[in-house]
Amino acid sequence: MGFSLPMDCKKRGEKMSVKIKSVSKQLPKYSRTTEEIIPFLDAWLIGQDSRFIKKVKKIFEGAAVDKRYSIMDPIEVFSNTSFEERNDIYVREVIQLGTKVLEKALAKSNWNPEDLDYIITVSCTGIMIPSLDAYLINKLKLRQDIVRLPVTEMGCAAGISGIIYAKNFLKANPGKRAAVIAVESPTATFQLDDFSMANIVSAAIFGDGAACVLLSSHDDDEGPEILDEEMYHFYDAEHLMGFKLTNSGLQMILDIDVPVTISNHFPDIINPFLDKNNLKMEDLNHLIFHPGGKKIVQTVENLFSDLGKNIDDTKEVLRSYGNMSSATVLYVLEQIMDKKPNKDEIGLMLSFGPGFSAQKVLLRF
Repeated sequence: MGFSLPMDCKKRGEKMSVKIKSVSKQLPKYSRTTEEIIPFLDAWLIGQDSRFIKKVKKIFEGAAVDKRYSIMDPIEVFSNTSFEERNDIYVREVIQLGTKVLEKALAKSNWNPEDLDYIITVSCTGIMIPSLDAYLINKLKLRQDIVRLPVTEMGCAAGISGIIYAKNFLKANPGKRAAVIAVESPTATFQLDDFSMANIVSAAIFGDGAACVLLSSHDDDEGPEILDEEMYHFYDAEHLMGFKLTNSGLQMILDIDVPVTISNHFPDIINPFLDKNNLKMEDLNHLIFHPGGKKIVQTVENLFSDLGKNIDDTKEVLRSYGNMSSATVLYVLEQIMDKKPNKDEIGLMLSFGPGFSAQKVLLRF
């Protein structure tokens, strides 16, 4: 004798999907154009070889970043502050940015704070215990039974990682709502006495910022549907990207082989994922790609250009804000959602982070 679900359960199962209700961003109070940063480089590089100084300036000027925002005034960034002092600034400003961006996202969606069932906070550029989510629960008076998950060590990939975790929670719990809040301050990790290419390149491409994504498995909520998600982990590639904890703070690890590694693995990252969803790259209408830096952007752009696809939104976010680690891909998502894509168009979210790993989410608008 077979087992069959009651009709109302079948209907709920057929209708239930996880959707992205809204995306919001929040920028720190300080900002400088790349042109305005150059005089700070002159002061920082005093005593260095003239050819090296010229090279550093060329890296900044060629980074495809016109402007970046920061939780600290540039004078503070280029000052000999201790790890403790910088981290104290990080904690203070992250709480402020996280509060503002969550409030903004809730208002945009016409949700109340108590509507949230699940909160994920994402950051890798400082250290704080309790984590940001605990402060947000108190400041916004979120429900006392809300489920919280801080994600701290997935770097640039964590914005999409947070969406994946939220999607899995919501898929298992129909009628629920979740918030993913990414707040990052790469400028707080700048090392004043480190003249390595990793520190210089990261200073040239990174900026600070916050973003919030609200997701729902509630029937009444509309937005792009998450069709599928997947993580792809590179073997023996832990050395490519990350932070080393030193007495002076979080020291950037950024290997020059990152772009070529992405290029070599790209077919394995993308094609099987699309195949299992009966799609090809030609079927993608929107490429929501994390702007890791100029070289990575060029690498991915070249891989898609033959198909007539572009990542113009990714390049625009990089140019306007720099790489804000985990929050950056969410800025690209907001930019695309604001354009109101046509119904049933397909979008692919993609980011890379320490591990080394690629995180993917497939959307239907």
